[in-house]
Amino acid sequence: MSSTLEVENQNIVKKSLYDYQIADLNRIFDVFENAPDNYNLLYQLPTGGGKTVIFSEIVRRYIKKHKKKVVILTHRIELCKQTSKVLDGFGVNNKIINSKVKELPDQDQYECFVAMVETLNNRLNDEKLKLEDIGLVIIDEAHYNSFRKLFKFFDNCYILGVTATPLSSNIKLPMKDNYKELIVGDDISTLIKNGFLATADVYNYDVSLNSLKIGINGDYTVKSSEALYSNATMQGKLLFAYEELSKGKKTLIFNNGINTSKEVYYTFKRAGYNIRHLDNTSSKQDRKDILKWFKNTPDGILTSVSILTTGFDEPSVDSIILNRATRSLTLYFQMIGRGSRIHKTKSEFKVIDLGNNVIRFGPWSQPVDWQHIFKNPDYYLENLRNDEDIERDFIYEMPDSLRKRFKKNPNDTFDIKEEYKNVTRQGQKSMKAIENSIAQHSVLVIANSEDVFEARELAKLLHDDICYRIKQYCYCIMNSTKNYKDWLLEEYTRKLRLSFNGKF
Repeated sequence: MSSTLEVENQNIVKKSLYDYQIADLNRIFDVFENAPDNYNLLYQLPTGGGKTVIFSEIVRRYIKKHKKKVVILTHRIELCKQTSKVLDGFGVNNKIINSKVKELPDQDQYECFVAMVETLNNRLNDEKLKLEDIGLVIIDEAHYNSFRKLFKFFDNCYILGVTATPLSSNIKLPMKDNYKELIVGDDISTLIKNGFLATADVYNYDVSLNSLKIGINGDYTVKSSEALYSNATMQGKLLFAYEELSKGKKTLIFNNGINTSKEVYYTFKRAGYNIRHLDNTSSKQDRKDILKWFKNTPDGILTSVSILTTGFDEPSVDSIILNRATRSLTLYFQMIGRGSRIHKTKSEFKVIDLGNNVIRFGPWSQPVDWQHIFKNPDYYLENLRNDEDIERDFIYEMPDSLRKRFKKNPNDTFDIKEEYKNVTRQGQKSMKAIENSIAQHSVLVIANSEDVFEARELAKLLHDDICYRIKQYCYCIMNSTKNYKDWLLEEYTRKLRLSFNGKF
């Protein structure tokens, strides 16, 4: 799996590339060898595949062969620093152009410049800074459209965009408009098979997303997400999912909204768990301290908003919780990718999905036809599964921890759709299906309870199952209004509690 290619700098710090990485960079050079000087090429490789290592070797090789300089563009200062360190390991003499750098009188001393897109754009536009003898521009996280504004300054350069997901962050500005060709690297399943990425163990929880609104960027709005995920029901579902599957594991929780993340923090804090909150309003020092704490805390929980989707690498993460829904394929891969790096004895990690994301996009490790998506992004986006279809097809399965609470199970299976068909065939009112469902739940609870008080507590644990049955029943009768569902849930719960009276 590891090749013999090694590069070293003056301090004899060696960096080695794997065979698949070498094969990809050779493909990239083959394209540039036969392309005009202003050719724009896009390269795709999954998160954790080593994109920075690959393009650092490309930089070293390009400078050595062409005697020209290279510019690397990123959208985050953390990525600038990480990239600069990797370049150092490849013996590439580089300089970071940050907000403190106003001019470059010493640019002859460097072979490569690493810059944030906004900083470099400002410097080049006000003409205080001029980069000379640039032959190659590499754009990290190329799916962000902020980089397009800089293309005009590098008309006669090779441009190499690098991304895990060749799908533009702006649906109106497809990547095929800026790049002539896409090279696709090994897919996630191949990297897992060859031991470069960990396997995702995925769990889905039924979530009703009817209240979510889609904004102008094509994704769910923060406001509607906050309203859903900050409420007590969803907070309780999140805590239950953590305790069921991730308790004691180093866990990252992704949210869509600062208020939601803070609510998650307080929910877990009240439950006695070791948790911190991080968002883009946190100071640099707070961010540094929190990430250091997270790195050194085996059972640490870090709840955040967007900020850790790129430029963050903590291989010891054991569990990812998607406490949000997204329609962004890029964000979906970025979030799960934070747990995919192998680490010591870690070969798998957990993913808890509370936003129907896995059903919307498909399993994280399944093959993706990136060439088709690159060429036909509109077709892909138009054919995303809608939330109503996802929820209609969802099948509830009682979690293992709940099954242990209901060991005595006289009637293990109950299909509300089949029950609806049976009662209507017999000429009975459709509500009879709900009454039969209540009776089945009542028998289940009573069989596992010592008294009426224990029965009432156990009945609360059936909340998700009850909601699922009500939702499926409403599909059958074609009445899915929120008011009707809320009334039905209230009636179901009331009648279930009453059914315990006189049974002990």
